[in-house]
Amino acid sequence: MTSSAWLHISKEFPAMLERIDALGESIEANAAAADHLGRLTDDTARSLLAAGIVRAGLPANLGGYEFAPRQLIQTTERLSYYDASAGWTMMALQLMTGTTAAYLGAVAAAELFPDVAGGDHALLSGHGTRPGRAVPVDDGYLVSGEWQFASGMALATHIHSAILVEGTGEPRILTMPKSQVTLVDNWDVLGLRATSSIDYHCTDVYVPQTHTYHATTMVPANGGAVYRIGVVNTSAIVHTGWALGVGRRLLDELKLYASKKSGTFNAAVDTAQFHAEYAVAEAKLRAARAWVMQVWQGHEETLAAGELLSTEQETLIRLVLNHTTWTVHDVGQTVHRWAATTAIRRGPIERFLRDLGTGTQHITSGPVILQNCGKWLSGAQPEAHWEFLDLVE
Repeated sequence: MTSSAWLHISKEFPAMLERIDALGESIEANAAAADHLGRLTDDTARSLLAAGIVRAGLPANLGGYEFAPRQLIQTTERLSYYDASAGWTMMALQLMTGTTAAYLGAVAAAELFPDVAGGDHALLSGHGTRPGRAVPVDDGYLVSGEWQFASGMALATHIHSAILVEGTGEPRILTMPKSQVTLVDNWDVLGLRATSSIDYHCTDVYVPQTHTYHATTMVPANGGAVYRIGVVNTSAIVHTGWALGVGRRLLDELKLYASKKSGTFNAAVDTAQFHAEYAVAEAKLRAARAWVMQVWQGHEETLAAGELLSTEQETLIRLVLNHTTWTVHDVGQTVHRWAATTAIRRGPIERFLRDLGTGTQHITSGPVILQNCGKWLSGAQPEAHWEFLDLVE
């Protein structure tokens, strides 16, 4: 069995959760300021990078921690519990940086990741679902395009972007210095305001072939089996963890709210209806989390055996993300209903609800992917397989 077949289970995982918890109070204290700034505060950003959140997604042979899927889910879940925007920012940086390190070859890896353990490595932000144009030239491409939703761009050093090669239509993903694109400071939104998810564009920028890889590859140049699931499935891992963390925090905030309001005049939280709805919300969230862990335990066993995931397993990755996201959305509606005017005043409940409302709009939890999951699971397209976000024959 080759090294890339092994599923790496990092011993650093318990310490990572401890470091996040130790930073939790500071992260929460800075969350409102970050929401106003449109990016994480410098203190929060430095602390989280130093804690190794991004390193958790980097290949072990390059000096990363290379967390297994359930470790990545719980890492993102724990951080997102303290601040949804901090969780989203770091999961995006971790995803883009980790997959870049995994799929680019030795030339790019030596340039971008010279000393991961020492903190000397690129940080990547960008967008992968609206491809730019890549015109082939000697040993590379001239790239032009416009991209959106580059979460974490304020902290990035390099760009991650999807491109289509002119003439062949081949989908690839590139890496280039942030200095080579024009940033558009237009992240004026309702939720996830602190993620600096801005737009960017470029025209005829040269990108070496060595700094691109096939967008649907499941063959890593670095790291082990966790990278044999591809970019989209890796994205689903961290998005699932984000939703779980936000859902847990909202229910805990509602519980705290209820404890303060209980016993006051005409308190709605003292009614049997509130107690029943809170119980239902707890059941939904816990059941969703249990299914997440069940699905990914099975997938980890497949990867550890040196096998690729089946189409059914890839379908379940997408379905469990969709189910978790919209279950948490339902939980948020319960919190909004029972938190009364506290849900509309500045504070944790209001901010988490805004962030949740924005996070549910991500393409990976959209209705078309859910429909495609149903097509395969119902037997309507039994011979189909997943390519990026599409189910194709």
